Amino acid sequence: MAYPNTKETINLLKEIVSIPSPSGNTNEVITYVEKFLNELNVETKRNRKGGLIASLPGKDQNRHRMLTAHVDTLGAIVKEIKPSGRLKIDLIGGFKYNSIEGEYCEIETSSGNKFTGTILMHQTSVHVYKDAGKAERNQENMEVRIDEKVHNEEDVRALGIEVGDFVSFDPRVKTTPAGFIKSRHLDDKASVAILLQLIKQLKTENIELPYTTHFLISNNEEIGYGGNSNITPETVEYLAVDMGAMGDGQSTDEYTVSICVKDASGPYHYELRKRLVQLAKDNGIGYKLDIYPFYGSDASAAIRAGHDIVHGLIGPGIDSSHAFERTHEDSIENTAKLLYHYVQSEMVL
Repeated sequence: MAYPNTKETINLLKEIVSIPSPSGNTNEVITYVEKFLNELNVETKRNRKGGLIASLPGKDQNRHRMLTAHVDTLGAIVKEIKPSGRLKIDLIGGFKYNSIEGEYCEIETSSGNKFTGTILMHQTSVHVYKDAGKAERNQENMEVRIDEKVHNEEDVRALGIEVGDFVSFDPRVKTTPAGFIKSRHLDDKASVAILLQLIKQLKTENIELPYTTHFLISNNEEIGYGGNSNITPETVEYLAVDMGAMGDGQSTDEYTVSICVKDASGPYHYELRKRLVQLAKDNGIGYKLDIYPFYGSDASAAIRAGHDIVHGLIGPGIDSSHAFERTHEDSIENTAKLLYHYVQSEMVL
């Protein structure tokens, strides 16, 4: 038995996080994933929302599984061009302004031109602003400084920048000798890379799955509805693969796979959770059970949409979620191992 190669997964992850894809502007990264899967001769199709569905036939074609990970990320959108030539932004996704202070960014115009910039407080210079450290980090005080010779609103518009243009954050991806992966958008591109490597391994080993299995790469999870549609009526089990949230009172860490018991939407399916735990125990996979108090997944979105499914949630542990994220290769590996065994296991119902 050969598990998906962790080093290959991390290399793939580095490529994926380097492709800007804030919710609402994900075509480039979806195209990348589509090409990766097509080169493996995997059947894919896009849904009308812009997500991608890959399907692997199984022995049982009457009962299906679906696994999902989302490729959309946090980001921003131009709300206003200020008289100074700076940009006011509106946030995409649930995060705080202080988490992007000082971050390099990219503005993409509707015509496809791209300009770099930096997200800063208006009152940044301590030599000028007495309240530089005390002013609130919010929409009124933070702005984008564009790396172009602009002096006013007219100069910015002459570049083609307009209200509604997407702003993405520099991921600053880096791996360390100790096995850590530091980057923005590990939520949820770490899981996307894991699923793609899993599909590659299944194809390489020519494994016939017990059930027809669909892999949804969703593209609107950060705004609440990425994986709530395109679920076949034959689907019995739906497993979201997303980050495990870390913090005070949490058991999730950066080295194991996190199995979610409950999040803000309520408990996940008890029998599926127990099956995932048993698979981890039987195969020597490091895992942690946890509750994510302020969290929702594609699986919970599918339940809210009315789908009659067994739903679950697992993923690698991610430190500092929705900010300067970090995980470890051990967590990537343990998540991949559990998924490898899960897709070959029997259903709970």
